[in-house]
Amino acid sequence: MAESEARRTVEAVWRMESGRVVAGLAGLVRDVGLAEELAQDALVAALEQWPRDGVPDNPGAWLMTVGKRRAVDLLRRRQTQQRTLAELGRDLDEQHTPDFDAAVEDRIEDDLLRLIFVACHPVLSPIARAALTLRLVGGLTTGEIARAFLTTEPTVGQRITRAKQTLAAAKVPFEVPGPAERAERLDSVLEVVYLIFNEGYSATAGDDWMRPALVEEALRLARLVQGLMPDEPEVHGLAALLEIQASRTRARTGPDGEPILLNDQDRGRWDQWLIRRGLAALDRAHTDHPGPYALQAEIAACHARARTPEETDWARIATLYAELARLVPSPVVELNRAVAVAQADGPAAGLDLVRKLAVEPALAGYHLLPSVLGDLLVKLGRQDEARVEFERAAALTGNARERALLLSRAAECGPKKS
Repeated sequence: MAESEARRTVEAVWRMESGRVVAGLAGLVRDVGLAEELAQDALVAALEQWPRDGVPDNPGAWLMTVGKRRAVDLLRRRQTQQRTLAELGRDLDEQHTPDFDAAVEDRIEDDLLRLIFVACHPVLSPIARAALTLRLVGGLTTGEIARAFLTTEPTVGQRITRAKQTLAAAKVPFEVPGPAERAERLDSVLEVVYLIFNEGYSATAGDDWMRPALVEEALRLARLVQGLMPDEPEVHGLAALLEIQASRTRARTGPDGEPILLNDQDRGRWDQWLIRRGLAALDRAHTDHPGPYALQAEIAACHARARTPEETDWARIATLYAELARLVPSPVVELNRAVAVAQADGPAAGLDLVRKLAVEPALAGYHLLPSVLGDLLVKLGRQDEARVEFERAAALTGNARERALLLSRAAECGPKKS
């Protein structure tokens, strides 16, 4: 096999199997940082050997076996944990033919769930949780994470290192939390996946409005958690929300990468397969008391079911946002509700609600507030006021594509009157 082809195979296998390998090793050595080092050693070995010897029949098993051998060597050198060493040694002696599933299938899913809960532990900041999850569970390199979040590789490396040190200092156990703290910890996991998705779906900074690689990684993580925790309605709610939102990806940008707003999108380009997946997940999220992700998924489903913008059930969306605001009070949710009210009852009704939100300190630097104001003012024929709001929104956003769109909308309002 050509070296370049083998390297691509190694990278593809790593992306698919790294989370399982790290999780399996962490379950053995009970140390997430050490488990990742051992998994990286296995990756380096694969990069050295597969181009020469060929790709093994079961590459995931090969990586796991090499990682476990490295663990045995490390424990032997440290002359500690003798009981664990003996158990690992017996396990490896019995594995004449590496078999990933046989080696860890009885515990790998539990270990993977433990790894996710550790990487998303609330002791870490949200951005640290996201970086560590992408590294440990997603198998992304520090360079890939840096490019995704528009920062430098050393910054990401330091962030991940500090995150591991924080987990170690806090003595975070490698376990699924018990019932008493499970809800809080699950919220943290879902928050991380949602953060990753949002940064890919509507980038806060940079030259591109979307970063599809982050969208795909968030979808993969959501599906993974969905499979590991099938009895948690909010897990399905988040998966439903992301699937339906992601279905619009191809329609959200034009040929040159320029943003296309929801009502201007070609709905024929929406991915119906993702919509079906999302609606199926939404069915599984159904309870008498839906959580915030399930409610947002219901809102997304209203758009997905509408064949044209005119068919959108805006009254239903406004009601759903009101429910969401009661569940998780937020001025951003209220702003979204105001948009829905404007669509259902007219721009004047929406404008009254948005004006009341203008005094909210949390929205002082939020570019979508003046953007919404500008849109409503245009519909009311108040072009001069609208232009001012669009220009203010353009000055607040950190995304170049969005800034260009807002300045274009400002220009469409006509020149300033002297």
